[in-house]
Order: sequence, then structure tokens, then C-alpha cells
Amino acid sequence: MANHKSALKRIRSNDAKRLRNRYQAKTTRTFIKRLKGTTDQAEAQELYKTVSSMLDRLAKKNIIHKNKAANNKSKLAKFVNGLAAA
Repeated sequence: MANHKSALKRIRSNDAKRLRNRYQAKTTRTFIKRLKGTTDQAEAQELYKTVSSMLDRLAKKNIIHKNKAANNKSKLAKFVNGLAAA
């Protein structure tokens, strides 16, 4: 166990940040699943805008790597554009 006041505070703040990061990442994954489950292109485009900004926010805060965000956005854009052809 930590002996210094600052170390105890750091433990508390790290815990709070970890929970916040987990919540945001999980919410984004849920939105991605919702987007992949849709068949309506108009709805998919609206969801894509939301998911894209969520991924950018996660990458900006270093919760996920920027390349992972870019790969996810690329795959989802491909999916949404493929709905138009189908």
C-alpha cells in the first residue's frame, strides 16, 4: 500500500480515469455493433458520423491507438457504402 498522500491520490484518480476510459470504449463498441447490425443506409450514415467522432475522441485521448481508430473508421465506411449497392 502507498505511504504518501500524493500516491494515494494518484491511485484514486487513476481508478476514476480507468473507469471513465472503460465506459467510453465500451459505449463506442456498442455503437459499432449497432451500426453493423443496421440495414437502412440513411440510418447507417447517421450512426457512422456518431461512431466516427467517438473513435476520434478515443484516439485523441490515447484510449485506443490512432491507427486502430483509422482502421475501424475505414472498415465501417466501406460497410456503409456497401449498403447503397445492396
